[in-house]
Amino acid sequence: MTLVDIERAGELAAQSVKCLREWRSDFIEFVQTLALAESPSTVPESQGDVRETLRRALLDLGFEVQLIPGKKYGDHLLAQVPGTFAEQMLLGHLDTVWPLNTLETMPVELDNDILRGPGIFDMKGGLAIGIFALRALKTMDCVPPLAPGFLITSEEEIGSPESEHLIVDLAKKASRVFVLEPALGERGRIKTFRKGVGHFSVEVTGVSSHAGLAPDAGASAIVELANVIHSLAELADSKRGITVNVGVIEGGTRANVVAAHATAEVDVRVKTVEDARKIEAEIDRITASVPRTHVTIEGTVARDPLERTPRNQALWESALGIASSIGVDLEEGDSGGASDGNLTSQHTATLDGLGAVGDGAHADHEFLHVDRSLERAAILAGLLTLP
Repeated sequence: MTLVDIERAGELAAQSVKCLREWRSDFIEFVQTLALAESPSTVPESQGDVRETLRRALLDLGFEVQLIPGKKYGDHLLAQVPGTFAEQMLLGHLDTVWPLNTLETMPVELDNDILRGPGIFDMKGGLAIGIFALRALKTMDCVPPLAPGFLITSEEEIGSPESEHLIVDLAKKASRVFVLEPALGERGRIKTFRKGVGHFSVEVTGVSSHAGLAPDAGASAIVELANVIHSLAELADSKRGITVNVGVIEGGTRANVVAAHATAEVDVRVKTVEDARKIEAEIDRITASVPRTHVTIEGTVARDPLERTPRNQALWESALGIASSIGVDLEEGDSGGASDGNLTSQHTATLDGLGAVGDGAHADHEFLHVDRSLERAAILAGLLTLP
């Protein structure tokens, strides 16, 4: 991207600020409408209202909107310019972690610049930012040089089990992806790095026997699991940003029975794709050391890291320049959690954390700053005009 391209995009962002400020009340109302339509990931039948609100908004912007049916989970929306494919893609999700009826104890409330409610920060505010950025470009009769698309999924909060392949397929065709996950902290940092995340399941089988009458006849699965846990813990490396957490263990039946079965669930986080492949191989090499026990470990680092690759950094530098043109001092930051941006970053330039500025993702104080979130819509509008 040339300096001239970024300056031109910055000028368009500055023009869009005027529209967005005039639409402040509309923006608030739109976010409130989305938040009042509760849409937990695990109750797909609850998601119809929020999906329909988004579908109508995208149709009003001139997009062709396709409903992609889910199987176990909810349906997804894919909006594209008629007759084209998504050469650049906005990516978001309509599901939240909040169960139905959360509004009874956590109502949607506006207090000057603060808008509170379940899912407002993560990430219904981000979806609104995407819609209003596109609305600003349409109002200014600005046709982006790369045809935009908007994918809105329904099960990101539980790991995108059904939409992952769709996300990857679209990313492979797109020149860049803008992820509308919330910004990092109240400083509103863009997420230019995310750790890779893996999940592993450990199963140990042994031989049961009476712990008092015939202890040597048994082979303890629990003792072997303890050995496996020790081996896993040794794989952690704080200097390289590798964490290994055995979060759940189960095993045995009674205190006086040598355990014939034990299991564990393990979370792994890494900073590089190289380390992801390395730790997968190291875990695969773990075997039983207690005679007559057997260890099975299944899992992978399913979400490789979103790294500061050259193409991702070029997109970040563009965002930095565009933000400067509207007087926003943008910062970048690291996130220990993964998003769908981890998926797209393996295939195309990706910038994450372009959604709402606020705090409280998955927490009962969840909120966004209205005016700073509108600034994000202006920055996104500028980014969409880059060649």
